[in-house]
Amino acid sequence: MENNFYEQERRLEQGVAAGESLGRYTAKTFLLMFLGLMVTFLTAIFFTETRRGYLLVVKAFTLIPAFHLILMIAELVVVLGMTAFLHKISTGTATLFFFIYSALTGVTFAVIFLSYDLVTLLLVFAATSLYFGGMAVFGFVTHIDLSRMRSVLVGGLIFLILMNLLMFFIPGLAVADQILCTLGVILFLAYTAYDTQKIRSFYAAYQGDEVMLKKASIYSALQLYLDFINMFLYLLRIFGKRSRN
Repeated sequence: MENNFYEQERRLEQGVAAGESLGRYTAKTFLLMFLGLMVTFLTAIFFTETRRGYLLVVKAFTLIPAFHLILMIAELVVVLGMTAFLHKISTGTATLFFFIYSALTGVTFAVIFLSYDLVTLLLVFAATSLYFGGMAVFGFVTHIDLSRMRSVLVGGLIFLILMNLLMFFIPGLAVADQILCTLGVILFLAYTAYDTQKIRSFYAAYQGDEVMLKKASIYSALQLYLDFINMFLYLLRIFGKRSRN
């Protein structure tokens, strides 16, 4: 698909694409991503700012020492299952999986939110939104083929994962945390532009297949959601001030 970038551009410019416009299709994708973020942050707020939610989190971590690990495994299973079987499941099921994943991430975020004051969280969220929005606009309007960045982006992601694992097992590497977080922000800024442009590629590739077009939109929303979440976490590590213990 990515190898046909310029052919897709030509088709779109000539108005070959039928049905709803590219702009409307893109807007729906970003709306779904935004709703996923809302589910995540509202879930996190419920478990940190309400007495009932807070007690549930405390009880879960008290009764189940590996609760955080279980959450991570559940998130991984949901997102991998959704992407692996996207062609087989219905659009309704795919959307449900997306929101389940968003809610599970919200529970994980509850622990993170307890470590930061609300003002810091809001400021970092605003900064993430600004950076994310700028790169999303760039990815949508640019005519540069960003698919050429794929190998670099994948390599950068593998590097980040390995470095974070090494820092977990080798505390001495923590001194490089600021550098690693800065690289993480840059990487997911690039991913934001790349994944935004992929919406246009999916739109051109799946014309005539309404079901796959909707599934591609859900998949793109998930990718953009992950870009935003990761960028938020790295910015929080850079600028966040721990105020709750």
